[in-house]
Amino acid sequence: MRSGCRRLDISSLLLVALLTCCAGAFGQAPSRESFGLLPWSQQIAVRERWLEKHHQLILPMMRAHGVDMWIVVNEEFHNDPLTEFIAPPRPYAGNRDFFVFVDAGAKGLRKIAVTGYAEDNLKRFFEAPDDPRPAEKVLPELYQQFKPRKIALSYGAQRGVERSLTYDTYNFIAEKMGSDAAQHFAPAADLIEDYLDTRIPEEFDTYKKMVQLTDSLTRRALSREVIKPGQTTVGDVRRWFYDQLGNYGVGTWFQPDLRVQRRGMKNDISRGFLAVAPESRVIEPGDLVHVDFGITYMGLNTDWQKVAYVLRDGENDVPAGLKQALKNTNELQDALTMRAARPGRLAGEVYKQAMQETREKGIEAQIYSHAIGNQGHGLGPGIDFRAAKRADLGENQGKRLRNGSYMSIELNTLTPVPEWDNQKVYVMEEDDAYLTDDGFKFFLPRQEQWYVIK
Repeated sequence: MRSGCRRLDISSLLLVALLTCCAGAFGQAPSRESFGLLPWSQQIAVRERWLEKHHQLILPMMRAHGVDMWIVVNEEFHNDPLTEFIAPPRPYAGNRDFFVFVDAGAKGLRKIAVTGYAEDNLKRFFEAPDDPRPAEKVLPELYQQFKPRKIALSYGAQRGVERSLTYDTYNFIAEKMGSDAAQHFAPAADLIEDYLDTRIPEEFDTYKKMVQLTDSLTRRALSREVIKPGQTTVGDVRRWFYDQLGNYGVGTWFQPDLRVQRRGMKNDISRGFLAVAPESRVIEPGDLVHVDFGITYMGLNTDWQKVAYVLRDGENDVPAGLKQALKNTNELQDALTMRAARPGRLAGEVYKQAMQETREKGIEAQIYSHAIGNQGHGLGPGIDFRAAKRADLGENQGKRLRNGSYMSIELNTLTPVPEWDNQKVYVMEEDDAYLTDDGFKFFLPRQEQWYVIK
């Protein structure tokens, strides 16, 4: 876990800003190399070095949760979302591949792979014989040898990565290990959350490069390089994002979304949020354009929201009311990241303090920040208005913020804009950040001025 503040590399930020500027001015996109993106073989090598560090965390976490045996199963054509984070991030094509972690007491952590075939890289991390034996023989032997009192499996949880075990495989394990073993099965959710919400220092620089690429693509999308007012549609911008993902050899974990607000146009609302604009909508002068975009690379994910204003004929600057609206969102960010959030604080306490401070300033706001890392909507405490309403989580949402964890600081404010006849405007921002003793620190400086499309 990371502790303490890490200074931003200003020179790298300036380089990314320069490359992004040059892309718009000269039509040349920044290269993969300028963001430090690696070929796939090198990505695997780096991630396997990370895996060694993550494996060192497993035994203390198992003991903290009273888990004696943890079993993760990868199925043919149904990859378990945990596999690439507990085993070498390579393709697995066996009918059922088992990865078993056992607390062997004074002998430490035993790691046993029960797979369909032997593989050199797997042997670096697990006990894996050259002539693999079938799981129906190995699993009952492991139970009889270690007699675990708690066997953690991925079932009985609210989040997908924590409930990924199939019905048939659960029954297979129960049948082969025996009815006595099945009495010791338990959900692995708490252990999985601990494991996936813990970042290691070695991941930091890679993640910062990912944020820089995310920011660069978002700035380019919200510029004349991509948007020609009166011609470009929302679908055009989305398709541009997809093509850039291919150009840079990265993935994404959700569809790039755009939202458009316009003077005199009623905002469509979906589930309490400003709705995504239809792909056919043409972006016009005077529009407020919002982008929600993130990338997937090296088993990590980013999540990013930024806003732009399209100048009208005769305008040289963004209307003052819109500037105030963005400032209100910056105030909300400060309340959450700088003054409320601290390691060890309950997520609900942080939420209530930030919202109280914002209300006292007369700002209408929503907070829906979430953990990020191995998953886009990651496991870990969320500072979220919906969680604050859940009775099962308790008044302060019982989860404490973890020092060094990553979070997408996602939120919005709703501000009446005088130049728009006091029509209320959403300013939604989302920035990836990491928690320190002094609160959340953004990987890149947040947006404090509107991106302008002339």
